[in-house]
Amino acid sequence: MAGDPVQVMFAQFQGRLDPRAMESLRETFGFVQGPLLEQYITYLRNLAQGNLGLSVSYFPVPVIDMLAPALLWTLRLIGFATILSYCIGMLTGIFAAWRRGRFLDNFVLPAAGLIGAFPFFWVALVVLYVFAFQLGWFPTSHSYDVSMDIDWGNTAFLASFIQHSILPAITIVVTSVAGWMYGMRNNMIGVLGEDYVVLAQAKGLSDRRVMLTYAARNALLPSLTGFAMSLGYVVGGALVVEIVFSYPGMGFTLLRAVGGRDYPLMQSVFMVIVISVLCANFVADMIYVLLDPRAR
Repeated sequence: MAGDPVQVMFAQFQGRLDPRAMESLRETFGFVQGPLLEQYITYLRNLAQGNLGLSVSYFPVPVIDMLAPALLWTLRLIGFATILSYCIGMLTGIFAAWRRGRFLDNFVLPAAGLIGAFPFFWVALVVLYVFAFQLGWFPTSHSYDVSMDIDWGNTAFLASFIQHSILPAITIVVTSVAGWMYGMRNNMIGVLGEDYVVLAQAKGLSDRRVMLTYAARNALLPSLTGFAMSLGYVVGGALVVEIVFSYPGMGFTLLRAVGGRDYPLMQSVFMVIVISVLCANFVADMIYVLLDPRAR
């Protein structure tokens, strides 16, 4: 996009700001004028000191003070919804594969696949319109009642937080659970034909033990990396869902940063997302080794 943050801010004053102040503003925000390598080294030096710069949109608030609360809100909502979607999808896929041709396999999975085919934002808008605008069962936006102070020891505040989180959480679960269901079902069907599963059944082991200990444990491995990736991207927030519900998470923060040319805030959000994905993949590799002795 054309223009830099200082030019945008200068334009907002509509001629009331002295043009000579532009260089002072650039120095205040820490925008280095010089070769790209010099700018990059300056950025790394500040990063090593824990200095992520000042937010342009919310000057003079430091970027770190913007990131911390947004990250916590995203982890509370998107993280919980992603884990819930994964658990529901894995369990449903296991039972659908074990009991092929029955209710779960013939009706639940196709229904979930149909809902999952719709875009996030469409489902979010429908849910918001029906349950918030028409029925009035849930609030329309934000993460809690703005008239209340944040106090996690207050029962009323917790109730408000849960009430505000239900609709976005439902949207994330119903639109993402089908992928986990079908993935696990297909993995289970492949594993059920393996010799060690047939041997376990021939030894007279219970169906529950064969299904969970022998089949599901091995079928779970391919989806583990995908789950780790999704957990890593949780930090970025479900951007569209957060926008529809005006949820103050990382995705919504990134949108406002882009709209305000807030480059320090944008850089920091991207950095946190990258680090989160790398860490999630590292943890997934460690768990993979624990679950599969062959990988050791």
